[in-house]
Amino acid sequence: TPGIMSGSGPEPQPSDAEEIQLQEAERDWAAAKAFYDNLVSKRPRPPKPQHAITVAVSSRALFDLVEERRIYEEQGVEKYVEYQQNNENVTLKPGPAFYFVKALEHVNARLLELYPDDEERFDIVLMTNNHAQVGVRLINSINHYGLTIERFCMTGGKSPIGYLTAYLTNLYLSADSEKVQEAIEAGIASATMFTANKDVPYSDTQLRVAFDGDAVLFSDESEQIVKEQGLDRFFEHEQLNENKPLAQGPLKGFLEDLGKLQKKFYAKNERLNCPIRTFLVTARSAASSGARVLKTLRSWGLEIDEALFLAGAPKGPILVKIRPHIFFDDQMFHVEGAQKLGTIAAHVPYGVAQKHHKAA
Repeated sequence: TPGIMSGSGPEPQPSDAEEIQLQEAERDWAAAKAFYDNLVSKRPRPPKPQHAITVAVSSRALFDLVEERRIYEEQGVEKYVEYQQNNENVTLKPGPAFYFVKALEHVNARLLELYPDDEERFDIVLMTNNHAQVGVRLINSINHYGLTIERFCMTGGKSPIGYLTAYLTNLYLSADSEKVQEAIEAGIASATMFTANKDVPYSDTQLRVAFDGDAVLFSDESEQIVKEQGLDRFFEHEQLNENKPLAQGPLKGFLEDLGKLQKKFYAKNERLNCPIRTFLVTARSAASSGARVLKTLRSWGLEIDEALFLAGAPKGPILVKIRPHIFFDDQMFHVEGAQKLGTIAAHVPYGVAQKHHKAA
């Protein structure tokens, strides 16, 4: 299932009831497609959720709603809705996920050029607990920037987490850390977005995604050893287990999704002009604990374009050089360090580091 974290055991087989549900969903899609095929439009239609890589983004991640949030917290929901309606023709400024979404749409445009009938591409869903009355301002802002976001889920104050599974969400980005924690616990790849403290230019021709390793792409198994037994024991453990792949972490599925799309470009002889580039930025040392990471990726059949082993050095200066549209890390001090130097970072609340962070 897209976006759902699982172990390394055999995949569960669908029950008869689930099989019937899938068949009914296919019939519904076929009927909807037959209807819309008779309507002429130059706009590319959203792909079927079961084919798409669905990225659900909250309104506060997509747009800068700091002032609006202040009104909501200080004056209540009625004043907030009134303010949004009175300002629905005032375009919202970009939020932390904005340039990431724009980069996803650039990849989609390239994919449509090469594979006009293929539905395996990104589908961005606006997933927000905003009230429907606020929708007009969000739609106006999306149209102002020329974004292609066709699916909205506005839950009127209720948590949107239950809808993430229904939308077959592969990645959920929000500015609300509690909702992200809830989504992670539901097994959905998720991260809390943080705005960079400096403006830096981002590539508009290549999606650039940077991942931390432990507790992001991989499980927190190794981090647990560092926290509980120290660094020397960790190095010893990693060398002893060099040929044993690490278990998967919450963002492994999203790296797989990016890899699948990269291969579509490679198949058209576009490797050197691929609009997706991935980076591993890890505090591990290459000599003492790097081999297990690279062998794990190989065992998964995944490529990473660039691997940077920093041996405990700060990540911020390296990220300034990479200029990713998004950087995923499980430790807030790395997120904050990246933020200070102008990188848009996303916190993945997964693993043992969260327990230590809460206890601090």
